[in-house]
Amino acid sequence: MSLFDDGGRDRHALAGIDDQIKAFETRDSLRRGAVRTDNAVANDDAPVVQVVTQIITQALRDRASDVHIEPRADRLRIRYRIDGVLHDVLDLPGSMGPAVVSRIKILGGMNIVERRRPQDGQIGMEVEGRAVDIRVSTTSVVGGEKVVLRLLDKSRPLLGLPQLGMPDKMAERYSTLLRSPYGMVICGGPTGSGKTTTLYGSLGELDRPERNIMTIEDPVEYTVSSINQIQINEPAGVTFAGGLKSILRQDPDVILVGEVRDAETARIAVQSALTGHFVLSSLHATDAAAALHRLLDMGIEPFLVASSVTAVVSQRLVRRICPDCREYYDPSPEELAFLAALGHRGSAGGLLRGAGCDSCARTGFLDRIGVYELLPVTDGIRELVLRRAPHGEIHERARRDGMRTLHDEALRLVAAGVTTPAEVLRTIYLAGGPK
Repeated sequence: MSLFDDGGRDRHALAGIDDQIKAFETRDSLRRGAVRTDNAVANDDAPVVQVVTQIITQALRDRASDVHIEPRADRLRIRYRIDGVLHDVLDLPGSMGPAVVSRIKILGGMNIVERRRPQDGQIGMEVEGRAVDIRVSTTSVVGGEKVVLRLLDKSRPLLGLPQLGMPDKMAERYSTLLRSPYGMVICGGPTGSGKTTTLYGSLGELDRPERNIMTIEDPVEYTVSSINQIQINEPAGVTFAGGLKSILRQDPDVILVGEVRDAETARIAVQSALTGHFVLSSLHATDAAAALHRLLDMGIEPFLVASSVTAVVSQRLVRRICPDCREYYDPSPEELAFLAALGHRGSAGGLLRGAGCDSCARTGFLDRIGVYELLPVTDGIRELVLRRAPHGEIHERARRDGMRTLHDEALRLVAAGVTTPAEVLRTIYLAGGPK
């Protein structure tokens, strides 16, 4: 077992893990290769139980969103995704793999005997006084079973739009669009780009005693006492499309659809927006114009898309430069060429980056901020949607209407010393540059 040097990240939760590993290995010969719900994986005092608890506890302390447990030839690699980037954290003996996976499956209510087929589960637990929901996914790989834990910290506060990183003028325009009595607002972006956080920030603007707000999500990531929330449960027959139909019979004013995944859900959401409801939803799309095309590609008629969609927000998350180790540096010719291609004219005195310190675990970054583009559906955009204009034409018209693109906003953050060109390239840059 080895702990990788992380430059001072608090490892207190993992401090006693060596003793647990030794205790496990002394009994390993009795259960090597077995999958049993005995003391090895079920007793709260068993070494493997303590190891799993310590891994989860430290992940929460490190603000990790995901924990990856990966079998290798002779070891079990543990990695945390922190601020969107995976970090090696811990190596366990390979012999612990089956027991660690079995323990997690027991917690998640999964079948510990089935090793070949992928499984999904859910764990609800309290860690250091914080309520945490954990989504579990297992799959068979060479060497054993890989497990990914998605950590949902229920104690996280809901953030307002300015706190998410939306500039003041954009937040003001977006708030105005949210006050529409009906219509549909789409939040687009890839997985892990913060769409759900933005949607709940939007709900915070809409949450009033006189409104009936209902959501359907998979999973419910934020619990809000004043909002009626439905959790997807496909084995029980609760799907996005079916749940959305039931919501429409509950006299809603505002509806949040966690994700539009299929044509049926998209069609019901669009029709809901046209019949007097205000609908918020997320959609996987590379940018705002692409989100409109996604609806068209799902088979939704252009006149329905043009009539129902009020605005599209596209977003990414970039890491912030650590405030405790900020320093100026001279960018490389490659960075300068990249910034010039995006229209950046350079900064006197160089650019800022994080040198790496104990606060940021030597990464130079601490926390993340949203990068947004807002596309209001104007009359000009509606005309383009009605004739199914190409993506580039819609994008260019939106720019002429005043839309600041993801690239524009990313360069603003670089110039302000919030993030770095390398981070923009990693998270936002699209082949071909700005359109």
